[in-house]
Amino acid sequence: METEKRSFFQKFLNVIERTGNRLPHPVTLFFLLAVGVLVLSAVVSWLGISVEHPGKPGETVEVVNLLNGEGIHYIFTNLVPNFTGFKPLGVVLVTMLGIGVAEGSGLISAILRGFVMSVPKRFITLGLVFAGIMSSVASDAGYVVLPPLGAILFLALGRHPIAGLTAAFAGVSGGFSANLLLSGTDALLGEFTIMSAEIIDPAYAANMTIAMNYYFIAASVLVLTFVGAWVTERIVEPRLGEYQGKHTETMDKLTRAEIKGIVWAFVAALVASVLFALLVLVPGAPLRGVEGEMPIVKSPFMKDGLVPILAILFLIPGIVYGIVTKTIRSDKDVAKMMADTMSSMGMFIVLSFVIAQFVAYFTTSNLGLVLGVYGAEFLQSISLTGIPLLILFILIAAFINLFIGSASAKWAIMAPVFVPIMMRLGYSPELTQMAYRIADSSTNIISPLMTYFAMVIAFAQKYDKKMGIGTLISVMFPYSMFFLLFWTITLIVWMLLGIDLGPGAPIYYTP
Repeated sequence: METEKRSFFQKFLNVIERTGNRLPHPVTLFFLLAVGVLVLSAVVSWLGISVEHPGKPGETVEVVNLLNGEGIHYIFTNLVPNFTGFKPLGVVLVTMLGIGVAEGSGLISAILRGFVMSVPKRFITLGLVFAGIMSSVASDAGYVVLPPLGAILFLALGRHPIAGLTAAFAGVSGGFSANLLLSGTDALLGEFTIMSAEIIDPAYAANMTIAMNYYFIAASVLVLTFVGAWVTERIVEPRLGEYQGKHTETMDKLTRAEIKGIVWAFVAALVASVLFALLVLVPGAPLRGVEGEMPIVKSPFMKDGLVPILAILFLIPGIVYGIVTKTIRSDKDVAKMMADTMSSMGMFIVLSFVIAQFVAYFTTSNLGLVLGVYGAEFLQSISLTGIPLLILFILIAAFINLFIGSASAKWAIMAPVFVPIMMRLGYSPELTQMAYRIADSSTNIISPLMTYFAMVIAFAQKYDKKMGIGTLISVMFPYSMFFLLFWTITLIVWMLLGIDLGPGAPIYYTP
């Protein structure tokens, strides 16, 4: 019976892998979607379909034909402005400039190593999962550093190295949307959400910030850390059994130079944070905002200043660490680290070009608004609202994640459709984004199409030559399911309590 189950599961995984591999490259996919929007705008416009604007009673909205004379003029004259005005592009690139220096100087790697090695043995699983979750602040660096580090650490402690690798991988990938700090992910997904909210209510979108999920993602760290550690010690490790390999590993401790570098980097980050706080908290300060309003929530600091501040808080400690450890010897080294980071962002820039056209066509044609109204009316007609609606959306997003690896690519497709629908039903864009982030992160660890999945298999094969896609997914499956379950329950409780998801980010949308 167990063989049959395993055989069926393997077939299921093979179907996912084959289906995903048949999807076109994301650049091609968004090009086809953009063309599809143009064609659909012409067809729906010809049919004369219109709706009443949900935010402006009495105002009728019709679909704009983008393939007539005026539409074609719009396409050619706005090709460049659509790209250069694409907010996620600038937000991500600016953030990555700072993160790139912190990563290139060795600061991020040293902090992760130092944290994991300093945790008491009985808390090592908790510490490893926690470090994985927190590593998302440095974008993808955690994928490269922590899984092999976790395997080495567990083996050095006489535990199964694959358990250490999977615990780290679960934290890094499954906990990618949980953190005590804001990261590039918040900036990237947040801008897509804000742009999608503008379809229904531009005034509401104007007050949204990239920190819209901060309270919830910070609380999620605690939930996922304990769930990840429990799954590792109660399910994964007993299933793996005793390690029979001949490998022995030792972990290099931080050098005196690295420790000194971390200390001075921390001091630099603290000084920079105090200076930024003064720019917000002191009455009359440049980033404080309007007196009488909440100085943090409704201020230039939170609305437009958060991204450059985030970049600087990585940049300055990264430079200080590099100078102390001599990984940075001149300004040329800093410039090279920034350039290397931008080089690694080449595919994102290309992808942003086609996504920008898709989003612009979808918005200008009014298709997003029309689909939002009709979609909301359909869900209302079948009485699907509240918690069942939230669960359905999470399951849909989790399923799609098995076939499209990029979080930003999926959200670029889904946000213009689902954000307006949920707003029409009275749920905030912030809630929709958080539900999406839960689904995306939870199933990342069982998606063979996830960018770093093959790399993790390569790490694992050092300790188990038979490790393949199906084997790794079977090991990671409990993490995925328990993360999805407990994270969803946490969001439902949060929703029932009516607690804001972030600064000025409510659960419910009120026009």
